[in-house]
Amino acid sequence: MNGKVLDVHEKPTAGKWLTLSLQHMFAMFGATILVPQLVGLSPAIALLTSGIATIIFIIVTRFQVPAYLGSSFAFIIPIQIATTTGGIGSAMIGSMFVALVYAIVSLVIWKTGYEWIMKILPPIVVAPVIMVIGLALAPTAVGMASTIDVDGESVYSLLHFSAALVTLISAIICIMFFKGVISLMPILIGIITGYIYSAFVGILDFTAVKEAKWFAMPELLIPGIDYEFVVTPTLLAVMVPIAIVTISEHIGHQLVLGRIVDRDYIKEPGLHRSLLGDGIGTLISGFVGGPPKTTYGENIGVLAITRVYSVYVIMGAAVFAIIFSFFGKVMAMIGTIPPAVLGGISILLFGIIASSGLRMFVDHNIDFGNQRNLVIASVILVIGIGGASIQFTETFAIEGMALAAIVGVLLNLILPGKTEKKLTDL
Repeated sequence: MNGKVLDVHEKPTAGKWLTLSLQHMFAMFGATILVPQLVGLSPAIALLTSGIATIIFIIVTRFQVPAYLGSSFAFIIPIQIATTTGGIGSAMIGSMFVALVYAIVSLVIWKTGYEWIMKILPPIVVAPVIMVIGLALAPTAVGMASTIDVDGESVYSLLHFSAALVTLISAIICIMFFKGVISLMPILIGIITGYIYSAFVGILDFTAVKEAKWFAMPELLIPGIDYEFVVTPTLLAVMVPIAIVTISEHIGHQLVLGRIVDRDYIKEPGLHRSLLGDGIGTLISGFVGGPPKTTYGENIGVLAITRVYSVYVIMGAAVFAIIFSFFGKVMAMIGTIPPAVLGGISILLFGIIASSGLRMFVDHNIDFGNQRNLVIASVILVIGIGGASIQFTETFAIEGMALAAIVGVLLNLILPGKTEKKLTDL
């Protein structure tokens, strides 16, 4: 691509390396720590595993793809459901099985090519499922923003809602009125601003920060030690089908990233390699207690703005994330972020996720005058947002987003009038 500052395999000078890598770390920081906050995992382990997963991804893709892997928002509801039914260990087991799906799909792609998966996951299926991810989380965001827990009951609090509004407004201002890299960090800047406001109005408790050590080992969750490795049909039904969504997201990011750096990553190093790298990163993350991983659009945005495509800069960001995860005081401070602040930023973030589904409809010129498209999108949205479920036994059910994704794929394969519009047709 014309105007590039550093190409994929070029190394920056030491000073620029430091600042460029820190820039990437801060771009992903807010979103990566938000996911564990919402599902009851450790922000430290999320940071640690994001760094490890990114390094693994770059190695697997032969140092050709400058992508950063952070916590996936697609798994928030599935992790919450899995945790409710079988404990947090159950969610980690589910994450490992999702990684197994990645590995199987990457193997099939390696042997047969990638065209088949493009036909199974066209925009008319992927777009409404992405919308479901954001819209299904809307009640969670609003609840966190406006209510507090009093004796086990949710009670409206104007004071806490004001912190949410300050957080939300700050993030919006960052997006609308700032340029360059700053505009790519609305989550981080919104959380920092909301945190400062929360301290000013007195709704923070710094006890945990005072008691925390300066350096501390991230809280690991190891199967067989911290929880029993028990696989249930319900666990698999809740977690595994979400791979449909994240594989689609992965393909989309590889296409966008390839256009930015002027390479065809679907062909070289190949979709099978990038998907395998994502899967191994998710497997290692789940094995030690971290959330599932996905390539981050925020960091792709940083690449586009800085025109620095070096994989070494991305690896530097991964190393910084690993180092930060051992700062006990910093991690304890993250733990004191009020739910209202997280709720305020979630209102924007979950809305953006839903809107990205709408954008996919527009980008691919999806015609809703076509009854087939209308039916598929409508059924996916209502099943996913409504939380519909199919209860096979007392311990086995497919519900919500997982059911919506499966139904969407089946409708696309069964209904007549199918077109050849694919995710690659951008």
